[in-house]
Amino acid sequence: MEEKSRQKIIELAENAAASEIAGRPFTPEKPEESELSARRGCFVTLKTSGELRGCIGCFTSQEPLYKTVCSMARSSVSSDPRFAGRRLKSSDLPELEIEVSVLSELKETQDPLSLRPGIDGIYIQKGFASGCFLPQVINETGWNKEQFLSYCCSHKAGLPADAWKDKDTKVYLFTSEIISSRSE
Repeated sequence: MEEKSRQKIIELAENAAASEIAGRPFTPEKPEESELSARRGCFVTLKTSGELRGCIGCFTSQEPLYKTVCSMARSSVSSDPRFAGRRLKSSDLPELEIEVSVLSELKETQDPLSLRPGIDGIYIQKGFASGCFLPQVINETGWNKEQFLSYCCSHKAGLPADAWKDKDTKVYLFTSEIISSRSE
């Protein structure tokens, strides 16, 4: 993705998150960058002082990417159930770190161990249960492939840890382009 588009994505996510924290509406203007009009899924991760404070996303979208980024940023502030008791406040804005993961399409795999650590994220589904980990999670945790798959099953999808080995469980791989507000 072009650098100008990457900067615009962060700007949109920052404005949407700040508006949600302040309880103000936010309607983004259509950006010039045509790649921001593609219909792609994304996740928006919010952190303060390196600590996770919200992460919401979708794998597909009927909206252009720029609108999806705004929607996911607002939802990350207000709708992540893990942080219902400690939502972000305006005093958190100076420390707010935003990471937007723009996703590729999901590809079902018959060999979950073919995943490439740090490159592929996973989405696991069995019946009505599902869970996912973004590609960067395996690097952040230091897990091996089996642990990555098992923790997604048990901690995200509410399935037995070895459910990824079951022929009735679907495992999908995807990649993401990570765009961060932090200077790296």
